Amino acid sequence: MATIKEIAYKCKVSTATVSKALHNSKELPASTIERVRRAAEKMGYVPNASARALINKKSRLIGVLFVDNTDWGMKHEFFSSILEAIRVEAERQDYSFCFLSHNLSREKPMSYLESARYRGLDGVVIVSADFKSKEIISLVESEIPCVTIDYVFNNSTAIMSDNFDGLKSLTEYLISLGHKRIAFLHGEETDVTKKRLAGYVSALTEAGLAVDRSIVIPAIYHDPKTSGRITYDLMSKPDRPTCLIYPDDVSMIGGISAIGKAGLRIPDDVSVAGFDGVNLSRIMRPVFTTFVQPANELGRLSAQKLIDRIENPATFIPEVITLNGVVQKGGTAAKAK
Repeated sequence: MATIKEIAYKCKVSTATVSKALHNSKELPASTIERVRRAAEKMGYVPNASARALINKKSRLIGVLFVDNTDWGMKHEFFSSILEAIRVEAERQDYSFCFLSHNLSREKPMSYLESARYRGLDGVVIVSADFKSKEIISLVESEIPCVTIDYVFNNSTAIMSDNFDGLKSLTEYLISLGHKRIAFLHGEETDVTKKRLAGYVSALTEAGLAVDRSIVIPAIYHDPKTSGRITYDLMSKPDRPTCLIYPDDVSMIGGISAIGKAGLRIPDDVSVAGFDGVNLSRIMRPVFTTFVQPANELGRLSAQKLIDRIENPATFIPEVITLNGVVQKGGTAAKAK
């Protein structure tokens, strides 16, 4: 592999001129830049990332923070779609990305902020984490640019899926089918869950329906086992709901199984709906009734906004950008009988 010194010798110019030419410096005539760049290409020159980082004060490396305590983690299609979109957008803009971890030192675990500084990250996208923890707050309030998904801090850009309107529009659709007793199995208590609960209550209230708290039940995101157990208990009650909404499409699978074990049919005896709109929801038969979140756009835009902040710090203004989804009117929900 050629070095800058070898290119300089070949072109009969200084190493400083070669460096400036490779960076399209306006100090040099276009003919010199073209001659040097052609020579570099023919000689197989590849820029050294570490050297470039020293010159530009940037590593062109962004971190992705993803914490999920369920068995699914990155196997969950909604999150894997977000992460893939971040990777594609980062690479499109000549950035690499890595996952932020506590475990970079064998001596003692690092905080996320220490880990980001150790790696020399230009910025971090926080996809999933305990946003109220001191460790996350320290990272967001540090000198390292951050973008968050589905959580708002005052000093960073947030890319939001519309959890309030999403759950509200899904509930409104189920009400339009004649369902009046709609159970909601929601996830753990997070900011996302609070917004979805508010959307659910708003839809029922505006339709003049009572909110029965006995069928608004805490479950666990991405946990079919918990959703299945709760569903089986609900199906054994004489006043069972005619429709159930689950925290997500994966959890809904557990509910579908439990309804079958109870000797009931979907959607003839009971209707069900999920959330997220992962590809699985369209592969299954019947197709799931669910709310489709824009996972790819969440990832792409979070990477785009982070890189824009990294490269244009003087013009940065924090934004809250909300992306809309759509109700998928599948075959797991039908008119109430």
